[in-house]
Amino acid sequence: MKLTQQEQLQHLLTHIQLPEEIHHYFDDGCLSQVDVSVSQKMWLFHVEIEQILPVNVYMQFQQYLRTAFTNIAVVQLKITTPVQQVNEEVVNSYWHLALQESSLNHATTQQLASNTILKTIETNHFGVAVGASILYRALTAEVIDSIATVYHSFGLPKIKLTPKLDEQLEQEIQENVAQHHARAREDLQKAIVANEQSKPKVSSEGVALALGRKIPADAEITRLDSIDGEENRVVIEGYIFAEEIRELRSGRKLLTLKLTDYSSSISAKKFSNNENDEAVFDGLKSGLWVRLSGNIQEDQYARELVMNIYDLQVVDHANRQEVYQGEEKHIELHAHTNMSAMDAVTDFSGVAKLAKSWGQTALAVTDTGNVQGFPEASAAGAKNGLKMIYGMEANLVEDGEPIGFNLDQTELLNKDTIFVAFDLETTGLSAVTDRIIELSAVKMQLGNVIEKFSEYINPGFPLSEFTTKLTSITDAMVANSDTEENIIKRFREWSGNAVLVGHNVTFDVGFMNAAYTRYNQPIITNAIIDTLPFTRWLYPDYKSYRLGTIAKRFNINLEQAHRAIFDAETTGHIAWRLIKEAHERYNLNRHNELNDRMTEGDAWKHGRPVHATLLVQNATGLKNLYKLVSRSNIEFFARVPRIPRSILEQYREGLLVGTGDTSGDVIISLIEKGIQEAEKKAAYYDFIEIQPTANYQPMIESGLIATEEKLQSILKDMVAIGDKLKKPVVVTEDVKYTNPEDKIYRNILIATQPGNPQNRTALPDLNFKTTQGLLDDYAFMGADLAKKLVIDNTHLVANMLEDIEPLKSGSYPPNIPGAGDELTERTYRTAKQWYGEPIPKEIQARIDQELKAIIGNGFAPHYIIAQRLVAKSVKDGYLVGSRGSVGSSFVATMSGITEVNPLPPHYRSAHGDYFELVDPKEYESGYDLPEKEDPNHPGEFLIGDGQNIPFETFMGFTGNKVPDIDLNFSGDYQPIAHNYMKVLFGEHNVYRAGTIATVAEKTAFGYVKAYEREHDQHYRGAEIERLAQGMTGVKRTTGQHPGGILIVPREYEVYDFTPIQYPADDQKSLWQTTHMDYHSIHDNLLKMDILGHDDPTMVRTLKDMSGIDPQSIPANDPGVLSLFTSTEALGVTPEQIFSNTGTLGLPEFGTNFVRGMLTETQPHTYSELLQISGLSHGTDVWVGNANELIENGTATIGTVIGTRDKIMTDLINWGVPAADAFNIMEKVRKGKGITEEYQKQLREEKIPEWYIQSMLKIKYMFPRAHAAAYVLMALRIAYFKVYFPTIYYATYFSVRADAFDIVAMSRGKDATKAAIQKLKSLGNDATVGDKNLLTVLEMANEALERNITFAMVDLNKSEALEWVIDGDTLIPPFVSLPGLGDNVAKQIVAARTEKPFISKEDLKKRGKVSQTIIEFMTLHSVLDGLPDENQLSLFDF
Repeated sequence: MKLTQQEQLQHLLTHIQLPEEIHHYFDDGCLSQVDVSVSQKMWLFHVEIEQILPVNVYMQFQQYLRTAFTNIAVVQLKITTPVQQVNEEVVNSYWHLALQESSLNHATTQQLASNTILKTIETNHFGVAVGASILYRALTAEVIDSIATVYHSFGLPKIKLTPKLDEQLEQEIQENVAQHHARAREDLQKAIVANEQSKPKVSSEGVALALGRKIPADAEITRLDSIDGEENRVVIEGYIFAEEIRELRSGRKLLTLKLTDYSSSISAKKFSNNENDEAVFDGLKSGLWVRLSGNIQEDQYARELVMNIYDLQVVDHANRQEVYQGEEKHIELHAHTNMSAMDAVTDFSGVAKLAKSWGQTALAVTDTGNVQGFPEASAAGAKNGLKMIYGMEANLVEDGEPIGFNLDQTELLNKDTIFVAFDLETTGLSAVTDRIIELSAVKMQLGNVIEKFSEYINPGFPLSEFTTKLTSITDAMVANSDTEENIIKRFREWSGNAVLVGHNVTFDVGFMNAAYTRYNQPIITNAIIDTLPFTRWLYPDYKSYRLGTIAKRFNINLEQAHRAIFDAETTGHIAWRLIKEAHERYNLNRHNELNDRMTEGDAWKHGRPVHATLLVQNATGLKNLYKLVSRSNIEFFARVPRIPRSILEQYREGLLVGTGDTSGDVIISLIEKGIQEAEKKAAYYDFIEIQPTANYQPMIESGLIATEEKLQSILKDMVAIGDKLKKPVVVTEDVKYTNPEDKIYRNILIATQPGNPQNRTALPDLNFKTTQGLLDDYAFMGADLAKKLVIDNTHLVANMLEDIEPLKSGSYPPNIPGAGDELTERTYRTAKQWYGEPIPKEIQARIDQELKAIIGNGFAPHYIIAQRLVAKSVKDGYLVGSRGSVGSSFVATMSGITEVNPLPPHYRSAHGDYFELVDPKEYESGYDLPEKEDPNHPGEFLIGDGQNIPFETFMGFTGNKVPDIDLNFSGDYQPIAHNYMKVLFGEHNVYRAGTIATVAEKTAFGYVKAYEREHDQHYRGAEIERLAQGMTGVKRTTGQHPGGILIVPREYEVYDFTPIQYPADDQKSLWQTTHMDYHSIHDNLLKMDILGHDDPTMVRTLKDMSGIDPQSIPANDPGVLSLFTSTEALGVTPEQIFSNTGTLGLPEFGTNFVRGMLTETQPHTYSELLQISGLSHGTDVWVGNANELIENGTATIGTVIGTRDKIMTDLINWGVPAADAFNIMEKVRKGKGITEEYQKQLREEKIPEWYIQSMLKIKYMFPRAHAAAYVLMALRIAYFKVYFPTIYYATYFSVRADAFDIVAMSRGKDATKAAIQKLKSLGNDATVGDKNLLTVLEMANEALERNITFAMVDLNKSEALEWVIDGDTLIPPFVSLPGLGDNVAKQIVAARTEKPFISKEDLKKRGKVSQTIIEFMTLHSVLDGLPDENQLSLFDF
């Protein structure tokens, strides 16, 4: 039966799942009609009801309607009511919706919604009060009609709207509208949340995070790794690890989510249909779990399967939970951060978060061989309220390996001394669980074999395939042999009191003693010699100490390796050779002298490092740990940083030492040599570690531990050792990743290291585990003992450790006695010279303000150090450019640190007897002031100075911010400046700022691709991205800041702050670096940035070649300033040099990007150039911001925001209080926007709206002082370009260029232009080298157009590295030849200085020139007249 229109409406409401509580608004309503447009995929629903809907109900109805039909059509809604009259409140409530659905664009809609308010004029006639003229103009008659039509579609009667400009209402409007919209959003949210059935997650803006229809809770979820082809209507669930929203040309937005369920990953895409979709897109962030329904299709662009999303909802995902109910939980004492180099992929903050959520109270950080994870761990602990335990997994080595055991007086070279060299073959590596299957020996006297012993032994069980493969011994060979008990007894009788000899004899003796113990026979007491450490001692430079390798070196024939009799005989001959060598070198005669020298030289290098856990007990322990880390990196580094046991003893105070992970020497001794040996080892430690049974799986796989049962027995023995020695036994996890699903990241990371021994077996599960998980794992110990090991003892150890701060808080500047007095004296001396006595009050006030802040906060040493560095460099002939904000300090100017004068623009006399301030609103830079005659000195002009930079930008509003003084030295001078720091403070008080190089995303991507190939996998792009993300940030190596030097005050040691090391473990480095990344300690120690730069080198070279003092060059030379807008001063046209400006090759102004800015803005003054410099270095300052303001005439290059300081000075000029101006500047420059309160205040102060909007877009801003220093350097160099072109180009090519095409350059304009066009045609395929060469060729073209020519390299005139001026011709250096390096270029010149080259053969031989270069030089006529070979002459005889 056909439904009535009323029933159709009720059916529709049910179908779209509209909440029941608002159904009553549609009682007596009907669905009168549905218009369907097939071509436009649009459905228009006509609904008739009795009353106008409340706006929140309308919005819900519209939202549910659109959501239900998302994948079918675009939905529109027209409501009709019999209502004839409407009031102001209803019209206002629908206003924002009416604007959205009108013909206005999105931006105008947004602005109108918050800048308008509607008031009744008469019935159904409303005035629209508009608070901004630009918006008033947008409300044309056509737009007003479209809005009125939209209102009618909401069910309102026909209304009339009249716009009215009312700027005074602006503030009131904003407040009212904001409240109203907040209410509307709140109502809508309440209504949506009220729908208990779906309860969708919401974003921070209150938008329900759901798209399309609700996905049933019982929908079948498809695993991502099972998706291998196109499918319809699949439901998947996963964790979002990346998201992107792109705006399309159509105005719609495209959402791409990348999600994983940890079986695989996939990209999922969705196009927006309306603003609600876009709001949902904005709320979908990495870290959320989502359930999606849609089709799987091949994406033509990505060329892989992706999901097209139909329905989406955010879902709760159950993280791992702690189910153990006991009051105290486990404390983890052994966890790694991703600073365990190329080993751990832990998200340590994630571990800390889990520990907290599981009720754990403390957590240890123990990276391998370093403490670089301390800063992250400290932050994670503080954030989660955990006690952080600081420690390290140390690589512990013996100082030397003993050569002799059971030492006695035996004379080794005595003719009566008998040696027995023996060797075993065994079923495995454990003396405890494995058995001897062959025992062979040779008896020797004076180096000759006199008797042999060789027996197979039946172990009583079948041999494994592994044993047979390694030893070539089969079951058949041992089947009829005697027992182990009888053979070892016979061996003892046969060998008697002979000196026993073996290669790595501790292994063999361990097996023999274990066997003797099994049969209640005494262990070996004979004197023993181990040829392995014996060889290492006498021949420390061998690369390998394998038995076969040594035999080969000693010319001893080894017939069959891994057969005991051959190995034994070889060992005997090696031992005799070593005994004679030791006698010859050291007069070593007796057995008990063998170990006298075992710790000499680099003996520590040869031992196998074992892991031990060091935990910090107190401040003494922390400092000792830092000393251990330092010495291990600087003195004891061999592949890894090692700690010899004697060094650990030296610094053991304040540290607890644990037995380490599965490669600790206690458990290895227990497995290989038995419980007595393990007890001896364990006596050294403070606590004993055992680990989750999963950690031992590689030992089981490799056969070191036979079975799971045997493992349990070994772990029980470890507990027994602890009990016997009264040392706590604790379960520690050796955490190397956070969750089980993260294991794949570590698998890939380890697989990328072919030589890593961990690749020999499957990697164990090393994720962070719950207390209950550990208790279950150790249930075989019994519940009480398991609790003691997992919980009680971990608390016992943790309670032995004090709360420690690994990094100091506060600043520790170096103490320079009298620094404050010296700085004051220098400041006043210069100020009086420049400005006279008494010093003008404005300047006195600035000096007082600065000196009070600098000296009062202990920063005077910072200034004095910088002053001494700059003074030395200037004295040695190199100008220094200041970077950063130091030019904001007038004291820095007066003390000679920077040339930038931060005072407001002013005139001053060269004689120091005149000073006149100028209005900074009129002139922003003193260099732009018009010429003015000095009233006290007729015929002389006053100096224009001052860049109007507030001191606050340097040291904060209260003057307590640590000053960051960066200095640009000449690259040639930088090493001298660095070493001068050692002179000033002493070698042990200055260190290069250390950095940590981690696995980059691109590198990780390569690791995944390699793993994919080697394991025959095929990963989707999203999965590759996820796997790469899992490894990104893992420590790879260390490095150093290019110029940063940290100064340790004399009254402290560096270990009070950080350990030290060599950069990238380069033991030949001239400088040591901080072990901690400098970012984590640069607030504690003064960091001086002594950087190397080409510009000061250029200025020095230009000065040397021209004789002109660069400091005498005016900053406002008209010819120089014209370069920034035209090419006229160069005497060329833009067409000739492919540039509208003459700034090619000028620092900061030569790039295509900046030249484009110059063309657009046409700067004519120094202050405008400052703006350009600031705009070109900021982020989101120029593109989409200042350039648009200039383009549309809203602002000029002088008024837009170019530097951070301009914000503060502009706001103060507009009447904003200085403190507020400073705070706003600080927020804006860091990209943090402006608070609502400050925005309100700015509008009250009538700050232009464009200025506020511009500030809101900024992400990073350049300091004005930095820009001022850059521009000053550029202007000086530009002066030489205009007036001394030959010198300029010769210097440019010598200092700044490193790629040349001297063939094209020497052939002239046409060839050079052709080479330029060829490089430009490469487009995006151009390499970095191509781009560098293009710049050089553009410079060469410019020089050629200015009638400067280029010669080819000249064998007699060319220098090694510098270009030579010959009239108007430039002669290139030898280094410009393709493929010829600096050293060969210098060698050619050195050889030529000795005597002229007489042939190509002579050049090749004495100049070290390759045949390829000779052929190139011959081809291009460089060697014309030079014979191929040396010619003999009559006079040579």
